[in-house]
Amino acid sequence: MMDQRKYTFKAQITKTVRLNYLLFLPKGYNTNPEQKWPLILFLHGKGERGDDLELVKKHGIPKIVEQRKNFPFVVVSPQCPEFSWWTVELDALNALLDEIVARYEVDTDRLYLTGLSMGGSGTWRLAIAYPERFAAIAPICGRGDPESAYVLKDIPVWAFHGAKDAVVLPEESEMMVNALKDCGGDARLTVYPEAGHDSWTQTYDNPELYEWFLKHTRGEK
Repeated sequence: MMDQRKYTFKAQITKTVRLNYLLFLPKGYNTNPEQKWPLILFLHGKGERGDDLELVKKHGIPKIVEQRKNFPFVVVSPQCPEFSWWTVELDALNALLDEIVARYEVDTDRLYLTGLSMGGSGTWRLAIAYPERFAAIAPICGRGDPESAYVLKDIPVWAFHGAKDAVVLPEESEMMVNALKDCGGDARLTVYPEAGHDSWTQTYDNPELYEWFLKHTRGEK
């Protein structure tokens, strides 16, 4: 009988990714070609997957910028393919950011990341996969991996959850924030006592969130 032999396999693989997305440019974007703008990447929830971008406007920042044209950020709101999840589209999201940064006047030191439900989980996972990209993140009612939280210890985090959330338990956010605090991270958690799964409406309607984003620049807590 032959013994098992050890080998190493190495290959370069090219991956094609495709994401539809909404793009919002703030009022005054074209007035000063030398101005660089802060950017928010918004990740929607499970119910907005598919190929109809109008669905993405149902909740969160894409809904807000439809009504508030003076919103002071470039906003990129991709749509997750129907049978996929943000947690498996991390390479596509990173490539989309590369494309937007190359084509538009974006301040790469002020890239912010947020999302709700499935997008909240995607926010945790994307930031862990590419921690060097983001100045601050705001995951809403999402799940993360506490064992990997240390990767985010240099990124300001403001998480949100509803105390009565029965879809994604508030303990999911608590575990991530506690893990970050344990390793010296800059993390805070807001729990709404009467909110269920929808903890995003009052979060995105709160000007404090956007003021908090703008206080942070990449590399500075």
